[in-house]
Amino acid sequence: MQPDDDKWVITIKQAVERPSVSLICFPYAGGSPDLFRAWSDGFSDDVQLLAVRLPGRGNRIKEAPYQDWDVLRQDTLDALADHLAGPHAFFGHSFGARLSYELAQLTAEKFPGMTRRLFLSSSRSPDHPQRRPFMHEMSESGFIDALREMGGTPAEILDNKVMMRFFLPSIHAEIRLAELWHDRHKTPLDIPVTAMYGRTDPIDDYASMIGWKQFSRQESELLEMPGGHFFLETHRPQVLDVINARLQGAAGPC
Repeated sequence: MQPDDDKWVITIKQAVERPSVSLICFPYAGGSPDLFRAWSDGFSDDVQLLAVRLPGRGNRIKEAPYQDWDVLRQDTLDALADHLAGPHAFFGHSFGARLSYELAQLTAEKFPGMTRRLFLSSSRSPDHPQRRPFMHEMSESGFIDALREMGGTPAEILDNKVMMRFFLPSIHAEIRLAELWHDRHKTPLDIPVTAMYGRTDPIDDYASMIGWKQFSRQESELLEMPGGHFFLETHRPQVLDVINARLQGAAGPC
């Protein structure tokens, strides 16, 4: 298991022996990496499951959230360096999908050949503009109402003013980064990409995600999943089936 002082990475599942591939997971804006604990029994013994913990969660609750993409992606790359030196894949949901794509761009240069696949869940492609009004420009009450409508954040947190004092800064900052995110790279990835959208998702639907196919020179697919924006929680078995099928052979030559 990861030592307690590793503030960035939680080891959800350790491989029985040396892992054939590590699946590194990034939650949605303000989301806890603990949501991936329910995935621990969903993979074979040779897969190591890791989750990234950003400021505003767990033992990082008092840390200021990131406000800049360049600083966030470089710090994340540095923190994950030991795990990125071996075969790995990224999974990210919504804001986490944007961050995992940014990491995949960096690892192409820093750890060539080690990123074997990118799983993107509920995230518009970099070339698709933000359609909805910016949440990060809303008043605090309007922002909380929008969070409630979106789902994902439990009502007991949204209704608790003390808890929201701790959680709101990181949720707001990460939604701001997600909303301002755009195409910042000239070179497509050279790894397979699996993108997934929820059938009833009003935020990141088929039209907003079809553009992902042009961001990789290798196999790229867009899959419809049952559920809405947070189908990774409501339809977990289907998500794990997709990931498992595509992780097979991920440790082989890239």
